Amino acid sequence: MSSEHMQIGEVAARTGLSLRTIRHYEETGLVIPSARSQGGFRLYAEADVARLMVIRRMKPLGFTLDQMRDLLAATDRLDAPAGLVDGEREALLGRVREYQQAAARRVEELRVQLSRAEDFAATLHARLDRAAPARA
Repeated sequence: MSSEHMQIGEVAARTGLSLRTIRHYEETGLVIPSARSQGGFRLYAEADVARLMVIRRMKPLGFTLDQMRDLLAATDRLDAPAGLVDGEREALLGRVREYQQAAARRVEELRVQLSRAEDFAATLHARLDRAAPARA
């Protein structure tokens, strides 16, 4: 194993994802290990870890596997060394921008939900304080 590659356990520790989840993302084609060891073990590079982190960040925002795949395909194409044909760069950037806007909307929705949850927890706390027996 080269120093630039990691086994799946290290990738799991770095990303906070389970081995099972990483294998699932491989099965669905979202991330493919950069290499295999002589023994057949999956080997991942920093780029694979970065890709998994994108997936990890999209998941709690409610993006589907197909949406993750679409965004990763767009960013892969933007990052590819081969030139883009006329208009392709703008189209790809437009797709990425749509995901950015959708993520921003979802973050705002989550902020509203969190605020409501905090209000609810504070209400319960105040209720318990009112009902607690007075301490001498």
